[in-house]
Amino acid sequence: MPLNPAQAAAAAHGDGPLLIIAGAGTGKTRTLIYRVAHLIEHGARPERILLLTFTRRASQEMLSRAERLVGGSSRSVHGGTFHATSHRLLRRYGEAAGIPKDFSIMDQGDSEDLMQLSRAQLGYAKGAKRFPKKETLQYVYSRHVNTGLEMRDIIRDEYPQFTDYIDDFRRIYGDYTRRKHDRNLVDYDDLLLFWAGMLEEAPALADRIAALYDHVLVDEYQDTNALQARILRGMCRTHSNITVVGDDAQSIYSFRGANFRNILDFPKQFSGTTIVPLEQNYRSTPDILDVTNELIARAQERFTKHLWTERAVGEKPWLVAARDEQQQTTFVVDRILELHEEGMNLRDMAVLFRAGYMSADLEIELTNRKIPFEKWGGIKFLETAHVKDVLAFLRILENPRDEVSWYRILQLLPGIGETTARAAIDAMAALAWESGAFGRYNPPPRARAAHAALVALLDTLRTSESADAGSVSAEIAGVRSMYDAILKERYDRPEPRLADLDQLQVIAAGYPDREAFLSALALEPPQATQDLVGDKSRSEDDCLVLSTAHSAKGKEWDAVFVIWALDGWFPSSRSLSDPEQLEEERRLMYVAMTRARDHLAVIYPLNSYGSRMGSDYFVAQLSRFIDAGVREKMERVTLAAPAAEAAPEVQLPAVDLRALLRGRFG
Repeated sequence: MPLNPAQAAAAAHGDGPLLIIAGAGTGKTRTLIYRVAHLIEHGARPERILLLTFTRRASQEMLSRAERLVGGSSRSVHGGTFHATSHRLLRRYGEAAGIPKDFSIMDQGDSEDLMQLSRAQLGYAKGAKRFPKKETLQYVYSRHVNTGLEMRDIIRDEYPQFTDYIDDFRRIYGDYTRRKHDRNLVDYDDLLLFWAGMLEEAPALADRIAALYDHVLVDEYQDTNALQARILRGMCRTHSNITVVGDDAQSIYSFRGANFRNILDFPKQFSGTTIVPLEQNYRSTPDILDVTNELIARAQERFTKHLWTERAVGEKPWLVAARDEQQQTTFVVDRILELHEEGMNLRDMAVLFRAGYMSADLEIELTNRKIPFEKWGGIKFLETAHVKDVLAFLRILENPRDEVSWYRILQLLPGIGETTARAAIDAMAALAWESGAFGRYNPPPRARAAHAALVALLDTLRTSESADAGSVSAEIAGVRSMYDAILKERYDRPEPRLADLDQLQVIAAGYPDREAFLSALALEPPQATQDLVGDKSRSEDDCLVLSTAHSAKGKEWDAVFVIWALDGWFPSSRSLSDPEQLEEERRLMYVAMTRARDHLAVIYPLNSYGSRMGSDYFVAQLSRFIDAGVREKMERVTLAAPAAEAAPEVQLPAVDLRALLRGRFG
């Protein structure tokens, strides 16, 4: 299929900054692929093109499709995520900026654990007054780094109960930063911070890094944060050949630090910007577009665009009023079964909601009716304790100074508690973390057997290292010679966890070395083991999808049900007093509704037990985003109340209650 005129104009743009405003379902990925192909065909050297995406899979898909257009030369294009690109640049240039190339990358959980060690070491774990937990400390730190907001302002706006502790936050962050330096650890936020630092604080180094690329292309630009915008300005310091693709109407990740202003202000930051809007939608029916266009037209700030389609007219989206949650659930399940009977696969349908807990009643009913489903969200693969445990062994082999991993491993062993683990770590630090330092530590009697076993295991793993393919898998097998027994002791049902470790071991065989394996997992955290083995898309499993609106972004289904469309639910009650948050909630509902190709139903229960708002039964209010103009374009459906069964007439014996009461007192 040829490009439409707007897509062709974007793909064939010459030099200079280009902003492609790509509405939902308008073929932005295809346009970006053709943009890459056009650059190569017109003389740009592929290895001097940088394509930044938000997932490795998106980058690989784009480049493989570009290869079909221009041949194998596109394989030389540098593609990947911001974090993966920073990781590659730091390994290459970091030593010139004080970052030894053998650093280890911490994920968010590891960062929280190291923050906890700083918190405890400074004595904040024993205070009489409530003090922020490690998760709060890590969140404030990360938000400060990614957004550039003052730490004081973040605490004031989001954690006002901790405003008296601002100086204490600073002390902990100072200790946390020192620990990362001493242990040669880099957290997820450091990757971007150090990339920006090399571009902003070292002119000669910045010139070398920026000179690597003549063209920079960025996907999903509305999801970038302030730090990423600084990086892009630095990478384009000697030219202005930057192409960004995004949709301001789908900016929904401020809680991750994404800055809505990045895309709105792009023409100001890069003078001479050409703006190309993509408005022809290839996904949804005209009726669905009418509703979603009306919904987003109320946005306070946006690039003006009006999506249209050449698809045939379908049915109007339904606005369904249910009596309560139970009737909402019954309607959704019955309608899913009805569409399934008409020939629609379950995997082509999705139920979307604002927050994960809102699907609890629906999950019970689907289970009762034996309808298979998968829920997007929950504990991610790398966040499971057993996977983190095994990876901790590999991390201390890679970096003997990795205090977080040592702490995790030591507390797995019988006879070793927090105090003993702390003493062992202090002893290793005193010996400058040399590889044999743990073997020279003298543990208390109760821990000697566990200590000896771990020393023997680590010695074996160190001496059996090889460059052979599959050596990482062999190391995991060695770790499991000790760890599987610990796992079986800790869990009543170890089989699923053992299966996860089997899969991890198989996947590890595909990596050339331990560093590459650990870096890949840290930079592109898989949601489940299926993500590690590639995109199988569960084509053989016909499962209904339950998903938060955030997790549904970028996806599409034939039929979409948006449930709990109530004020205080969608939009969230936390956003009602903040105009900026409320605007993001509007964009989030727009994202949810634009996932539908053919059928869209928005459902709201008229009455609810609001456990988050109190224990009383209350009359709910339809989401403020579904205003009169939006409702006019929808099919109104009010579900009938169940017919009340007539109670059989029974002749009851007469009783004089007052006489009984009088009789009590004679």
